[in-house]
Amino acid sequence: MKIVVCIKQVPDTKGGVKFNPDGTLDRGAMLAIMNPDDKAGLEAALKIKDATGAEVTVLTMGLPKAADVLREAIAMGADKGVLVTDRVLGGADTWATSTTLAGALRNIDYDLIITGRQAIDGDTAQVGPQIAEHLGIPVISYAQEIAVDGDTVTVKRQYDDRYHMLTAKMPCLVTALSELGAPRYMTPGGIKTACAAEITTWGRADLKDVEDCNLGLNGSPTKIAKASDKVRKGAGEKVTPDSPDEGTAYIIGKLKEKHVI
Repeated sequence: MKIVVCIKQVPDTKGGVKFNPDGTLDRGAMLAIMNPDDKAGLEAALKIKDATGAEVTVLTMGLPKAADVLREAIAMGADKGVLVTDRVLGGADTWATSTTLAGALRNIDYDLIITGRQAIDGDTAQVGPQIAEHLGIPVISYAQEIAVDGDTVTVKRQYDDRYHMLTAKMPCLVTALSELGAPRYMTPGGIKTACAAEITTWGRADLKDVEDCNLGLNGSPTKIAKASDKVRKGAGEKVTPDSPDEGTAYIIGKLKEKHVI
């Protein structure tokens, strides 16, 4: 069985966010980490590998330094890493990103593709389902649990205050929630393997069945109107009730006013 996990190197927002003049993130100037939902998806793939002997390939698109998250994934137990990087791919929105990743995936043998539900730098939850649409395969999103049996995958899918149990024939794509599993730590042996591993690097010329008009900033239908750092909230309203009963009544009144109760 062959599993491909799509992971993304995202800004560590604890270190601050920086923007380019065109409104896109200045990724080269920020500290970076592996996207949490993607790391949970990687853990799910590694559990399947532990149980079945599956081969796990990690795929990412980004700057050359995105190879760092591929090596991290290999240190955790993944077998191969593929980096897609090219200046013409910069500034991509979800459509251009999913087009690029689908073009790369057409060069890779897979039974199951796992992506994170969404990235913390965009929060769109669009790239995974779009990849599946480009490739013409089924997609199950918001996975809390994943189980593989032969050529089928069964997913416990989060849905509001309940869940769905869905089964699909492979090949298919699953998007993972961070609740899917706590990621394992890198091991000393895994770190040694990762440092020596050869990362496959592809550019625009290696993408299969994609058109230039759908790539990078120029191929992105989403346009950024305005970008800013996190806006700090004000101090809010302060009240000093004369008694606990008065304070309770005030809070209940505010909750009713906002239709919370």
